[in-house]
Amino acid sequence: MHQLLSSRSRRIGSALLLSTMMSACATTPKPLTYQELDLRADENRVGVTRGQEPIAGAIDLHEAMARALKYNLDYKVGQMQQELKDREQKLSTLDMLPQLVASGSYFGRSNEAGASSLSLLTRRQSLEPSTSTDKNVLSGDLTLSWDVLDFGMAFIRSKQKADGVLIAAEDRRKVANRLIEDVRTSYYRAVSAQRLLTQLGDLQTKIASTLQNSETLAQRRQSPPLIALTYQRELIEIEGQVKSLSRELQIAKAQLAALMNLDPGTPYELVLPPREEALPKVALDGEQQIMTALRNRPELRQLVYQQRINKRELDAQILSVFPNLKGFIGINGNSNDFLYNQNWSEFGARSAFNLMNVFRLGAMKKSVRAEGDVLKMRELATAMAVMTQVQVAQARYSLYSSELATAQHGNVVQGRIMGQINGGFKAGSISQQTFLREQMNTLVSEVRYDIAYADAQNAYANLYAAMGVDSFTPEVTDQVSVSQLAGQLKDLWARRQMAMQGD
Repeated sequence: MHQLLSSRSRRIGSALLLSTMMSACATTPKPLTYQELDLRADENRVGVTRGQEPIAGAIDLHEAMARALKYNLDYKVGQMQQELKDREQKLSTLDMLPQLVASGSYFGRSNEAGASSLSLLTRRQSLEPSTSTDKNVLSGDLTLSWDVLDFGMAFIRSKQKADGVLIAAEDRRKVANRLIEDVRTSYYRAVSAQRLLTQLGDLQTKIASTLQNSETLAQRRQSPPLIALTYQRELIEIEGQVKSLSRELQIAKAQLAALMNLDPGTPYELVLPPREEALPKVALDGEQQIMTALRNRPELRQLVYQQRINKRELDAQILSVFPNLKGFIGINGNSNDFLYNQNWSEFGARSAFNLMNVFRLGAMKKSVRAEGDVLKMRELATAMAVMTQVQVAQARYSLYSSELATAQHGNVVQGRIMGQINGGFKAGSISQQTFLREQMNTLVSEVRYDIAYADAQNAYANLYAAMGVDSFTPEVTDQVSVSQLAGQLKDLWARRQMAMQGD
């Protein structure tokens, strides 16, 4: 009975001990505290614009591009990803080096490690208990080894990671081209906003006042109702156009500030280029543009690098079937006084061969080749999409250029009309209503012309992006200032424009 209780107590004790250990090892989710969230919010608020050069004056297009490339966080992420891939590739080359392993151990026990022998013939003890080991033993060794198969696999993996670096570089190129395209669009719209938003605001005030006066005259029967209502309808239509244009322009400077990674709400001025600035021309014909895109587009280059990785994966699978051969040499030491030689060297070679890999090779090769076929088909599909994008970009640039010419012509005509209206209003032959209406039409014409110019500049940058032509070549580093980078970009775009025009 006592033994039964003792056994039962041990089981209960063991269960309690196990339960305690399980409770100690359990983990529970730990959400961020309000203090941690506040601290992280403060760090992010300061960190997003830390270390940026202050704005020294009005920003032109090339400085806007330079600030975007130097400080835009999306572009910085692309740079850091490329640097990470490069570090991983360099680290992978170390896997090809031999292994040099140092190890040490300590062994101790409470009594002597003795043993005796039993005769297999007589089944009697043939040796009195004896020991050949100290109670406390220190041992260590230093072994240099090199596996031929591991070296080959490491070499292939290093080559694959090198292609991964190139894929990351193409990702960075995509981000840069998209960034430059967005900056050109936002810059010219922000220029229009800076030039015209004040006038648009004044115009809306005049429209509201004129509408009120027109309604007052109609109510007092001082103006024929039909004429007054027709005039009000015209004013409301123009007011709707003005508000629509104002909406498009008001967010342009905020968008440009975000692309340049300026602190939200930072005031800045832009250099106002002349409206008469001509659009650049592209001398390359459609076939030349398509071939340029097929050579340069990042998406196509990435797929070529992926196919190279796939081919090397096939080499790796074939190599994995071969037996590995590992040679080694080492020196050893042991503090056991019973050893005749406490220090010695050893050398040798080992080989192993997993026979099952032979049966797996066929399936592995088929899998890798199937993936290669998918990548090739994806390359063809991407090539078709790229050619379509180039054609769309060509048509888009042509259409926006045509729309810009129409808007420019309309703006010139409206300017002449306004000149005639000014003269007639001063001479008293033109009514105030007509004068105000033409003022509105003139300002709306200017806004439309500016927006058409911004759209055409965006179409020009989009054509470059569709062809995969880099928007910049200088390296963006912390050592290069914004003004230096802006100057390099200005020279680059000037050379590109001359080259594209065939000059």
